[in-house]
Amino acid sequence: MKKFLASTFLAAGLYALAGSAQAAECGDVSIAEMNWASAGVAAHVDKFILENGYGCTVELVTGDTMPTFASMNEKAQPDMAPELWVNAVRTPLDAAIKEGRLIQAAPLLSEGGVEGWWIPKFLADAHPDIKTVQDALKHPDLFPAPEDPSKAAIHNCPSGWNCQVSTANLYKALEADKAGFELIDTGSAAGLDGSIANAFEKKTGWLGYYWAPTAILGKYEMTRLSFGVEHDKKEWDACSAVPDCPSPKVNSYPISDVFTVVTKSFAEKAGVAMDYVKVRKWDNGTVNKVLAWMDQNQGTNEDAAKHFLENYQDMWTQWVSPEVAEKVKAAL
Repeated sequence: MKKFLASTFLAAGLYALAGSAQAAECGDVSIAEMNWASAGVAAHVDKFILENGYGCTVELVTGDTMPTFASMNEKAQPDMAPELWVNAVRTPLDAAIKEGRLIQAAPLLSEGGVEGWWIPKFLADAHPDIKTVQDALKHPDLFPAPEDPSKAAIHNCPSGWNCQVSTANLYKALEADKAGFELIDTGSAAGLDGSIANAFEKKTGWLGYYWAPTAILGKYEMTRLSFGVEHDKKEWDACSAVPDCPSPKVNSYPISDVFTVVTKSFAEKAGVAMDYVKVRKWDNGTVNKVLAWMDQNQGTNEDAAKHFLENYQDMWTQWVSPEVAEKVKAAL
């Protein structure tokens, strides 16, 4: 019996030492909690999995695209940016990767960040001939302006955002005014969201700019229309995204590359946790649903992360080993 107890205590001690070694291997990790919802939720998902599955000690720090990238590039802090929209920092990021300071891990948004002009799915289903923006412009009667239903409307991106410029240029390139459409300034993100919610409540048509992943697209089913052309980066940089471009051409929005980026020091100390960071990704449809739940329940980023971990186990358990998955499940 004494021999059995000794063996049991020895096994328990070895298990504890293994756990401590794993924690020591991963160590302290700082993660950027960006100031938009999808990235904030991703940061909390990573925090929960790294702490409970890999024994890391995680600190979340406030982040935003440009300052977070600059800090990671120059100071190697924070260790990790779960959702970095890399188009905005592509050139310096490529240099940092080449020089060994930063590592580009998994494409967190498997489909990338998506922008475009959308219509309600119920309208697309009722009018299967509308596949492109040009098709929609043939039906001004389906897209009444909120203040004057006798006119048709295209809803613009919020004031001060880069997409306001591109949407205005595309409106001009498409000669939408000649088709009877006016470009509506929604004023703010809340105003844009409100215009979509109002259209669904009244079951009326809506046409305008939006992007994914977002809570609105998780709550309201929308269909993104084609512009009938491929994205022309040269034209985009020279005109589509330039204020008051005199002669814009029809163009498509770029798909934004969205990756997890980590510092070299994190990759070296994280051990098997780095394997998780290399494969962890989710699709826009899933993110839309999680954000919609968060919005409807007035949840925090942490609440939404736990909702995801509790309700999408078929997805996240593919990112980790069975042993790590069991630890995470036990902590929920």
